[in-house]
Amino acid sequence: MTHRTLLLLGAGIMSLSLQANDQDESIQDTTRMAEVVVTGSRAATDIRHLPMTVNTIGRDRLLANERTSVLPTIMEEVPGVVLTSRGMMGYGVSTGGSGSINVRGLSSGTGQMLVLIDGHPQYQGIFGHGIADAYQTMIAERVEVLRGPASLLYGSNAMGGVVNIVTRALTPAPGSKFSQHTTINAGAGSWGTVQVEGSNQLRIGRFTSTVAAQYQRSDNHRPRMGFEQYGGFLSLGYKLSDHWKASAMADVTHFNASNPGLVTAPKYDNDQSITRGSANLVVENNYATTSGAVSIYNNYGNHSIDDGYEAGKAPQIDYFRSRDAVAGISLYQSVMATPSTRITAGFDYQHIYGHAWYEDKLTGATIATGSRKMQSTRGHEDEVAGYADVRQEITKYVTLSAGLRYDYHTKAGGEWIPQAGLVVRPIETGEFKFMFSKGFRNPTYKDLYLYGTANADLRAESMLNYELSWRQRLLEGRLTYGINLFLIDGKNMIQVVVPRTPAQNVGEFRNKGVEVEAAWKVDDHWRISTNHSYLHMDNPIVGAPDYKGYIGADCVYGKFTAAAGFQQLVGLYTQNGAKPVQENASLLHMTLGYRICKQLKIWAKGENLLAQKYEINLGYPMPKATFMGGVTIDL
Repeated sequence: MTHRTLLLLGAGIMSLSLQANDQDESIQDTTRMAEVVVTGSRAATDIRHLPMTVNTIGRDRLLANERTSVLPTIMEEVPGVVLTSRGMMGYGVSTGGSGSINVRGLSSGTGQMLVLIDGHPQYQGIFGHGIADAYQTMIAERVEVLRGPASLLYGSNAMGGVVNIVTRALTPAPGSKFSQHTTINAGAGSWGTVQVEGSNQLRIGRFTSTVAAQYQRSDNHRPRMGFEQYGGFLSLGYKLSDHWKASAMADVTHFNASNPGLVTAPKYDNDQSITRGSANLVVENNYATTSGAVSIYNNYGNHSIDDGYEAGKAPQIDYFRSRDAVAGISLYQSVMATPSTRITAGFDYQHIYGHAWYEDKLTGATIATGSRKMQSTRGHEDEVAGYADVRQEITKYVTLSAGLRYDYHTKAGGEWIPQAGLVVRPIETGEFKFMFSKGFRNPTYKDLYLYGTANADLRAESMLNYELSWRQRLLEGRLTYGINLFLIDGKNMIQVVVPRTPAQNVGEFRNKGVEVEAAWKVDDHWRISTNHSYLHMDNPIVGAPDYKGYIGADCVYGKFTAAAGFQQLVGLYTQNGAKPVQENASLLHMTLGYRICKQLKIWAKGENLLAQKYEINLGYPMPKATFMGGVTIDL
């Protein structure tokens, strides 16, 4: 099956929508029950009134394929999103690591795509990128993905968009003041892979809690590629009154991963021991005409990496060590100034700090001489920002929005971030959207201070995004489809022009493309979805394809469930520059489940069932067909 076949299948679904009667008055009440999101506006908002593109993936979809990470499902469900990977389980970090989220040619691996947990940024304070192995399904109630800059609300690192993981909370039974639910999921499969997860959700009156723990490990398909991870999550909430709520959340992930190196240049002892965690405290208010929140958060990390050695060379005598944190406070308030005018204003402060050094393996002493000496081992920066956003209903058919942020970074200086949007609803079931937005990324601790490429005078990277889209809901909301056109112009990209010399703000790029998607709930048993994206990059980046397509189907018949999907990557860049390398892959997966009784379900799944030979990270061939089976216990 080629990408043309996938596109034809997607077009077939969309053609069905064109045959539907979009003027049927009987479906208007249903279509008014539109999707509500928090990403893109801070407050819960009808997606029909937002000018940006936001995809929502619910917990049922996240659980459908028995995956411990949310990232593979995001890659399938959202057009334009590609995840780099290197094995059956575990993404790792540093050289040979993967887990970068690429959206429209911008990457979380370079800090241009931001991951949030309940609206709080999750990036490594020294290198500025996320830690993919921390984004676990066990913590997620749903995931919202905003394609395009989100810097107006979320500041630096959101220039390409955001992935917001909204954490779990138990919905009480009607009329009940007490409810609880416990789930245990365990599975095992190819290459010594094991995954175990347990969670409990509790509600007693005004109090709610979620507790979860996870263990997983895999030998993976290459020697010296073992992976082992432990994770924990705790969320507490209390409804202070009808209008006020307080909550606290903490999560921690620790993993040990090994990097086997390129197949053409194997490595030995390239081991990583990483601990990442976050915690936050939030107080929210919600009245008839105003809502808002104040939150305090802290993300922290402790890293120990053995850079390893190639055959015939001497082992390393030291570890790379680092500790980092991103601590901050965020507050916003959204007010309905009139029945048709909403004003949101907010303030953000972040303290970003870290300590990096090389440590002697035998003595534990810091090495500060020779090739391991760094320009600086300690540093911290502060970022403070204020923003305002106005959304105005001109008529019931037209919504205008505009916003402005001023962001000040103690090294990069100040940055103005404008954003404007227009939504036109010519029919009850559909809307045109136009969006103009600016995104930016401040230089990281590494860019400013570490190694021979450091430059303390670097400025922020920035880009302008222009986007036009159409979205429609048909067949009483059971069928939705959309199309997006976008153009991105970037400047001041941080690049090393001459090897081993300080980096400069000299890079520019232009990306443009089209994305289409459709989802059809055929009946009570079947759901079909498809999405496709084409991307043209003047300056290609690793991990971004020319074309990505996906078609998937889920079915539920009594106690039996099944989910299957086919994904195609065409022209995926695994190496750019003077001699670019591109990869094609056609990937099929399937998951089957059977509920023996209310408390017990058994499942089995297969990935890459066509046994494709392909690479996403150059020199790291992906495994061929893999299989897992397991049980889910609900109490």
